[in-house]
Amino acid sequence: MTTSGPVRRLTAGDAAPAFSLPDSEGGTTSLADLAGERTILYFFPQVDTPACTQEACDFRDSLAGLNGAGLRVVGVSPDPAADVRKFAAAQHLGFLLLADEDHAVAEAYGTWGEKVNYGRVYQGLIRSTFVIGTDGRIDVAQYNVRAKGHVAKLHRDLKILPVD
Repeated sequence: MTTSGPVRRLTAGDAAPAFSLPDSEGGTTSLADLAGERTILYFFPQVDTPACTQEACDFRDSLAGLNGAGLRVVGVSPDPAADVRKFAAAQHLGFLLLADEDHAVAEAYGTWGEKVNYGRVYQGLIRSTFVIGTDGRIDVAQYNVRAKGHVAKLHRDLKILPVD
């Protein structure tokens, strides 16, 4: 699917779009599987790149504090399922990554759209994070986040104290 025109962005209060995607444990994870849990669903462009690895490891290193605050972490990448599994294992993440190869879920969340890099315009994944409430609605929607410092900012935004 290719997005044409402006991308619809989700805001707090919107219903989280349903999905079912291959996961890093070799199974399939859907929005329904996360029902009743407050979930951080973050979208990142590509496994094994410096910025995406830093962001994933920041989530990994903050997992105890996030889980202690009642939040589950799930990452979504447009990479193939085999690459997502390999990356999650290599980085010892401790949370699920989902493979959204056709970027249909990214489109539903408004995270697939026009990007500009060194003057080149193309369609790609816009690094974004959502907090989905136990009711299946978006509590927080953050688009165009930076990989470096994003998890710390999320802690501040959600008023979660980091665990040492």
